Amino acid sequence: MRAVRALTYPDMSGWALRMSGRVGPTRRDGRTNVSGMSHGFETLAIHAGQDPEARTGAVIPPIYQTSTYAQDAVGAPRQGYEYSRSGNPTRDALQECLAALEGGSVGLAFASGLAAEDTLLRTVCKPGDHVVIPDDAYGGTYRLFAKVAERWGLDFTPAKVSDPAAVRDAIRPTTKIVWVETPTNPLLGIADIAALAAVTHDKNALLVVDNTFASPYLQQPLAFGADVVVHSTTKYIGGHSDVVGGALVVADAGLGDGLRYHQNAMGAVNGPFDAWLTLRGIKTLGVRMDRHCDNAERIAAYLDGHAKVAQVLYPGLPSHPGHETAAKQMRRFGGMISFRAAGGEEHAVEICNRAKLFVLAESLGGVESLIEHPGRMTHASAAGSPLEVPGDLVRLSVGIETVDDLLADLEQALG
Repeated sequence: MRAVRALTYPDMSGWALRMSGRVGPTRRDGRTNVSGMSHGFETLAIHAGQDPEARTGAVIPPIYQTSTYAQDAVGAPRQGYEYSRSGNPTRDALQECLAALEGGSVGLAFASGLAAEDTLLRTVCKPGDHVVIPDDAYGGTYRLFAKVAERWGLDFTPAKVSDPAAVRDAIRPTTKIVWVETPTNPLLGIADIAALAAVTHDKNALLVVDNTFASPYLQQPLAFGADVVVHSTTKYIGGHSDVVGGALVVADAGLGDGLRYHQNAMGAVNGPFDAWLTLRGIKTLGVRMDRHCDNAERIAAYLDGHAKVAQVLYPGLPSHPGHETAAKQMRRFGGMISFRAAGGEEHAVEICNRAKLFVLAESLGGVESLIEHPGRMTHASAAGSPLEVPGDLVRLSVGIETVDDLLADLEQALG
């Protein structure tokens, strides 16, 4: 059944923040009150959950590299810490920061994005339940549904998430979750979060939004009515291709308590050093995303006019079918671009192999630019399914290098 909402969300123009408790109501100018003071996104990224350490005054939260904690007496753990699967101060700092950035009541950190997804599914669903998933989604998410959760008894139906009517038609009486990516991976489709929230809640289900491609700097789904936000923190949040992690942020504290219980019971938590690395990455999220967007806009415009490119998929282009919706709910349009090679699949593979500055690698969201062939790499698990991607597709994760160097590399790679 649908969780009862603890928070309500007015129209906040796409990037307002809200959090219960320490962070107060969001102002109409997009800033957030923290302990009676008004703060913007970048300030929260640096300070939320990250007060100087009490004993020494260390500005950066320590790495509590411990598995267990001394207790003051039997049944009296110090500050509630017993065992680091159940709770760790470094992870707690990250979780508080994530909740602040997404405007949620509870944030939870995991060992990977898929660990976060699996914990969410097994908290909310049971065998015999049903989930609506995107018809374009990360290959690992599809594999989780098709090869793991389905064997557990969870049914699912792909639907075009850019079409609220198609999503409504896919919902059944047993549907517990409508699962959305926006932008989608790898076709960069856009879902109208507010419209899907209305459809989903009308059917007494939860709306889950994977916000990995956008990051909380560009989009806060909870402000548009989503119930749960999912992240692979490996990507833009970590931002340096040196740590793997995942996160869930929820609006309702009751749902958060259930997820927290399963986080501990299932145990797929991140370690303290991974949490510390992710916090370090968060501090520069805003400035990095601005450069990612600057570079991606230049590159999308270049590819859009290139004779050897058949189609560019980037929501920042006015020709993109989801451009107006993206402009409504995103601050900017992100650093991910996909395009279809005019010469077909073999040409797409050649482009990937010829790139030099763009590193041929899976993943995304790091400071370095990456290129990949989704059909043979990240989305190979979707081959033969309704989520199979075109063979002529190339996906770019545009980094923060000098954009003229990136353009020159693409020019030679296109041949």
